[in-house]
Amino acid sequence: MPSTLIRQMIQQQGYPELDETTLEPFLVRQEHSVLFFTGDPKQYPESNDVAVILPELAGRFAGRFSVAVVAREAELALQKRFPFSSWPALVFLRGEQYLGAITRVQNWSDYLGEIERLLSADVLHVRGVGIPVVAAGRG
Repeated sequence: MPSTLIRQMIQQQGYPELDETTLEPFLVRQEHSVLFFTGDPKQYPESNDVAVILPELAGRFAGRFSVAVVAREAELALQKRFPFSSWPALVFLRGEQYLGAITRVQNWSDYLGEIERLLSADVLHVRGVGIPVVAAGRG
């Protein structure tokens, strides 16, 4: 169950809460989206900080991405699709394609720069259980 602060963010902002059955239908309707993996706020208290920061970031990038919160009971299953290992995480997607993630709490300027980079980044091809494929020896 989300913390009170995370629950308030979901309600006030109208962010959908997604699970394994609702993720795909949400993603196919979005050009860009951000999935908020909160983790257990008791174990990862930074989740509450990100719950305050995320609506501000969404406002700053108005209309450039949609936000959804991953339901706590679906987080571990859905995390296997995206290569991040720290919590909380903001996972950036173009449609259903993975662009990258920002984990833990960052400085405001770092958020702005990284989000701008991710929104224009090439899609990362992810295979298996969340291991990014990296091309070696280009050139």
